[in-house]
Amino acid sequence: MRTFDFTPLYRSAIGFDRLADLVEAAASASAQNGNGYPPYNIELIGDDKYRITLAVAGFKEEELDITSHENTLIVTGSKTPEETSEGEKADSRKFLYQGIAERGFERRYQLADHVKVQSASLENGLLHIDLVREVPEELKPKKIAIHSGRNPELIEG
Repeated sequence: MRTFDFTPLYRSAIGFDRLADLVEAAASASAQNGNGYPPYNIELIGDDKYRITLAVAGFKEEELDITSHENTLIVTGSKTPEETSEGEKADSRKFLYQGIAERGFERRYQLADHVKVQSASLENGLLHIDLVREVPEELKPKKIAIHSGRNPELIEG
């Protein structure tokens, strides 16, 4: 059984703590029930840019669905039964060993406030989902000027 330390993620991603909490909870839950399919990475690629990469070997673009609703990102994969060259269904094939999983999945990620999906691409069996944190201008910190109690325009005497 493996445990992961997400402390560096907490230090480098201010405001992204809920995602780190969810990832940590998902990692501990998947360690308990053994469901780590499909495997994925979450990486910090810039100050406010993140990337989730899922290993979805054997899935076509039309079999994958990415939905972003409020602060939840849902990635779903559903395999359709393929037909072999003889016209028979793929379910009738007999495997001596089947190590490539061909089952559907659903992964949910809780996103921090103001984190949006920027793009998604499927390349060499890896699904890359790029995220960006866009804080609205009115919520960004503002510099406040400090004035002394004296009025500099008054000249005495």
